[in-house]
Amino acid sequence: MENKLNMSEQNINWQPTATNTILVKRAELMHKVRQFFVSRGILEVETPSLSQSAVTDKHLHSFKTHFLAPNSSKEEPLYLITSPEYHMKRMVASGSGAIFQICKCFRNEEAGRLHNPEFTMLEWYRPFYTMLNLINEVDDLLQYILETQPSEHLSYRHAMQLHLQIDPLDSTLSTLQNKAHKLGWDGALLEQDRDTLLQFLFSIGVEPKIGQERPIVIYHFPASQAALAKLSDVDHRVAERFEFYYKGIELANGFHELTCPIEQRKRFELDNIQRQKSNLELMPIDEFLLAALVHGMPPTSGVALGLDRLFMLALNKTSIKEVLAYPVELS
Repeated sequence: MENKLNMSEQNINWQPTATNTILVKRAELMHKVRQFFVSRGILEVETPSLSQSAVTDKHLHSFKTHFLAPNSSKEEPLYLITSPEYHMKRMVASGSGAIFQICKCFRNEEAGRLHNPEFTMLEWYRPFYTMLNLINEVDDLLQYILETQPSEHLSYRHAMQLHLQIDPLDSTLSTLQNKAHKLGWDGALLEQDRDTLLQFLFSIGVEPKIGQERPIVIYHFPASQAALAKLSDVDHRVAERFEFYYKGIELANGFHELTCPIEQRKRFELDNIQRQKSNLELMPIDEFLLAALVHGMPPTSGVALGLDRLFMLALNKTSIKEVLAYPVELS
């Protein structure tokens, strides 16, 4: 029996995908990230990983489980968070001031070079910061961790015009369909959703080409792609949303946050309409967040940054598996 067990053990790959040396360096980088925020007087917080509500964005997919309370026969659905955003905004509305969090997040999506269903997120919120204020702080963090040059700034519209020769705000649906078809999407000519087409075009035609020598921030995404961001005061077709890229990899996604509860509810409901059209499960709207917005949240900018990708770049690795102890296939 002992020999059989030993043979079985030898056939199982149980070791971490990251080496011990890399795990030590990851811990050092994690400490540096925390020191960055502590030195700026930003409070570290913790919020739940399970939530009664879920993200409504049709492009994000939550893991769902059920809670059976003692002495109750009724199962309550709960969702693993895709981001700590809603809970952290409630804290800001309660008067927390500037806060940051490092936590596990969960998205029921692909696993590969840049994705794992469970990943480590850094998220922070700055009351009374504009979008540009927060862009500059993200840039400071990247320079501190990655030792890069200051980032390049480029609007979403200009990026699409520069790399794909299309105007994402004015192009017709057929123009977007034809461009996506030329870039290899077989079903593009049948796709009726502009945002789905634009996201494909940006991911295939723009992302791999930008931020190669130094980080780049893309800002002013289309309003329809920023459900939690304020619209620009200059052009209501775009929102005060930004993303950072380095070496073709998306690192951070930030907003000048929407604080109007009426508009936020409207956007959540529109998301669920889009989910229904796509035959996706409707997601429960976060009434706690909306109540916090009714109470009042100060003008705030917030950003989420994927630490596994950041550490992958910092340690010159080509896959996040090289900086994770146990990716999904070994968990």
